[in-house]
Amino acid sequence: MSTHADSKPWTVPALADAKRDGRKLVMLTAYDNSFARVLDANGVDLVLIGDSLGMVVQGHDSTLPVTVDDIVYHTRVVSRGLDRALLVSDLPFQSDATPERALDAAIALLQAGAEMVKLEGAGHKLDVIRFLVERDIPVCAHLGLTPQSVLKFGGYRVQGRDEAAAARLREDARAVAAAGAQLLVLECVPSSLAATITADLAIPTIGIGAGPGCDGQVLVLHDFLGLDTGHRRPKFVKDFLADGGSVAGAVRAYADAVRSGAFPDSAHSY
Repeated sequence: MSTHADSKPWTVPALADAKRDGRKLVMLTAYDNSFARVLDANGVDLVLIGDSLGMVVQGHDSTLPVTVDDIVYHTRVVSRGLDRALLVSDLPFQSDATPERALDAAIALLQAGAEMVKLEGAGHKLDVIRFLVERDIPVCAHLGLTPQSVLKFGGYRVQGRDEAAAARLREDARAVAAAGAQLLVLECVPSSLAATITADLAIPTIGIGAGPGCDGQVLVLHDFLGLDTGHRRPKFVKDFLADGGSVAGAVRAYADAVRSGAFPDSAHSY
């Protein structure tokens, strides 16, 4: 059983310790207090207030309509349900367009209960990461398929398949770590590339559709529970509720599968 009710609360420095010790990190999204309590009590190490809420909670076709106020609200209610899991909150579309805008949004999220903020991309976002980190705001970077760039990508597609694109991803991963990011989400990246990036970095990586070689895994809560959100189910999604028998059982099964390396397998990787 993966219940960790007696464990110490997770902290940002403990993430690096987990990578050093070879301990896989277990992450799920949550959007309300009740689910937060179940995740926290059954082995989840990090909870993400994802802007995925735009699609799975609000019914939009993308994450682009989500606002800072939306993320603040869900951060506030989820944070009240957590005792040990580390709470990470997304900076929604264009709230990190400039360092100053990102700082305003990040302050609001931390005041609502977040312990780290997540932002997508590299490039000009490197200045944003440095700006936030210099002001004692922990940052999780996000590379590969970055959903806020869906219009540029022309859809939700695997990133880094050819050598030039893979080289850019490896370079961007090094750059976000050098800028001060303390965690990196890799989404929809070929397994071999994600494993190479993970081995190359001192900071932990969290995969979603990025194979088993990452330092941890994350899934969207509704996908993990097999709920119909009206959107196509990606290859990397697995319904843990089908085998877990209950929400708590599904969380424990997911945590065990991530820590043992059983998930994701080849059927849930690119």
